[in-house]
Amino acid sequence: MSKILIVEDDMQLSNALKTGLEGYGYQVIVPETLINIEEVFEEVAPDLTLLDVNLPYKDGFTLCRLFRLKSEAPIIFISSRGSEFEQIYGMDIGADEYIVKPFSLQLLEAKIKTVLRRYQIQNIKNIEVQYNGLVIDTDHFKLYYRDKETTLSRNELILSKLFIANPNKIFERYELLKALWDTDIFVHENTLNVNIKRLKDKLATLEYPYSIRSKRSVGYYMSLGDGMDEN
Repeated sequence: MSKILIVEDDMQLSNALKTGLEGYGYQVIVPETLINIEEVFEEVAPDLTLLDVNLPYKDGFTLCRLFRLKSEAPIIFISSRGSEFEQIYGMDIGADEYIVKPFSLQLLEAKIKTVLRRYQIQNIKNIEVQYNGLVIDTDHFKLYYRDKETTLSRNELILSKLFIANPNKIFERYELLKALWDTDIFVHENTLNVNIKRLKDKLATLEYPYSIRSKRSVGYYMSLGDGMDEN
């Protein structure tokens, strides 16, 4: 469950957003006061921050720069100040998105989902992933488990990092397609199935105790044998 911090002085709006986003499954924190918001930010360590611009004590642009010194987690500006200059400036100082008020909850949630997914994938691409003895060598496209190794294709490497770094997290099919082929060109889902099957076979060759499973009509995940498996 992703944790969202709302930094907004309009408490009616903050509470409405909190209720709406909790309905989408997010954990949402609304501070009672913004006087000590920097300390709150460090304590909460949010996965994403919704940040207004017109705020008491310190404006949102200043806070964005301060937050960026402490964390790389996504920041989305939500503001009635919507000039092109302000939107560009907000992105230049570290924000990931800038949404002009008024906006719908559906649009906000779509932006949140996209930004979180992009941040997650970017982070995974920059680390060597290890889980329960399984090691991915991203430089040499190798997968190791105990004294065994196998070579990965580009797509298998991306899938390995996603699944192994997020055990039991279900990735929807469109998320995996987007991670593998970041393009508007149509890619048949059978192509994804083939890549998943090849990676599963390589994990089996390594005698890795866990495997990639499917959740019918949803997507795939790395199973830890918790009873979620369907096939």
